[in-house]
Amino acid sequence: MSYGFMTIYWRDMIRFVRFKTLLVSSLLQPALWLAFFGIAMSSNFDKLTAGMPVPAGAHVVGYLTFMGAGIIAMTTLFTSLFGGIVILFDKNWGLMREILASPMDRNHIIFGIGLSGVTKSFIQAIIIMAFGILIGTAFFAGFTPLQTITGVAGILAFVAMFALGFLFLSAAIAISMESPEGLQGVITLLTMPIFFASNALYPVDTFPDILKIISIYNPMTLLITGIRYFAIGPDFIALGKHYVYTPMDIAGAFGGLSIFTLIMFAFAYWRFKKAVVT
Repeated sequence: MSYGFMTIYWRDMIRFVRFKTLLVSSLLQPALWLAFFGIAMSSNFDKLTAGMPVPAGAHVVGYLTFMGAGIIAMTTLFTSLFGGIVILFDKNWGLMREILASPMDRNHIIFGIGLSGVTKSFIQAIIIMAFGILIGTAFFAGFTPLQTITGVAGILAFVAMFALGFLFLSAAIAISMESPEGLQGVITLLTMPIFFASNALYPVDTFPDILKIISIYNPMTLLITGIRYFAIGPDFIALGKHYVYTPMDIAGAFGGLSIFTLIMFAFAYWRFKKAVVT
């Protein structure tokens, strides 16, 4: 059984590595966001917030550091939502018909695609963190080596849970669609509200009440909360707002992502059980 699971995984990873354009663009795009958008906007926001009072025990981080966590989350979101497109290509090429007709449990298709997507997200997250530190983000500033290792592990745990949830959702949508254009349209429709109704680029305090509620339960907000806790610390000031995260906050965020992922897996499992590919 595990052989079929690993076959799906390795096949997708080999395809990812062999398509050089896809590989380079998926790694370069988030770095460009951080380098151009982050640096350009940080120079403006940091001037606006300079001179604001700082509570005792808290430290101020620049906008580049603040939005760096959002770029990691944004990249993970895009990678995960587009992860299901390989299923659609397999349907159109006739390969998915052979896979579904094989003795392999359909769960292994879902988990194979999910694991490959998580691996890609890990690679991208590590590259963004390294590049961010190179251009001036204060990730892990003042951390001991042990705290840095723990921080990286915590970030990757959050990235993995978030990526799995959206990979399962993407797989469920892809197995139900017939054209890449339709899938791309649905993904684009999902991406905009998920990304902008989160705290990726700005605090959500000034949102209208309905958007605040959406943001609180937005899986992307939960992911970014975890990333900032492990990369910046539990107590910091950014854009004039004082952020304080407790271990209970982080446990709640991870628990929320876990529930979301389980729901998305159940949805994907139901769609694959119902799938008939001719």
